[in-house]
Amino acid sequence: MTSILMVCTGNICRSPLAESLMRAELERLGVDSIEVASAGTSAWDGAPASEGAYLVGLEHGIDLSEHRARLLTREVVKGADLIFTMARHQRARVEDLGGAGRVHVLGEYAGTGGPEAEVSDPFGSGLDVYRETFDQLVGFVAAATERFVRERGESDSRQ
Repeated sequence: MTSILMVCTGNICRSPLAESLMRAELERLGVDSIEVASAGTSAWDGAPASEGAYLVGLEHGIDLSEHRARLLTREVVKGADLIFTMARHQRARVEDLGGAGRVHVLGEYAGTGGPEAEVSDPFGSGLDVYRETFDQLVGFVAAATERFVRERGESDSRQ
């Protein structure tokens, strides 16, 4: 089974939302051979999702109430086949932990270049900023999932 890891800083805003969105996208595509998880480069192990991520998730049918932050470690990196970060500095940290060759900035992998490829951190902002981040993640995750599935030759098991 293939394992994908979503990485942000605290693992309480962007990466838990991206994890949930990718799971939903894989389900929509009928792909069940991929596990999706998340972690943070500076996560406080066990912390719940931020209030903003939790509320915006609920607005879209995503329940992050059970989410608990997990610190990115060498072991976590080793267990992932493909790693997506929200920003370039996180990619560098993943590479430092042994993930070179398996890590991509999510937006770049989804086909966006320049500064727009990074998903800005909404932590500490109002719900409107979280909503903007969510919308950005929706587009990036859909494009990245479709690319990954296409490149891996995964088929829709429901067809």
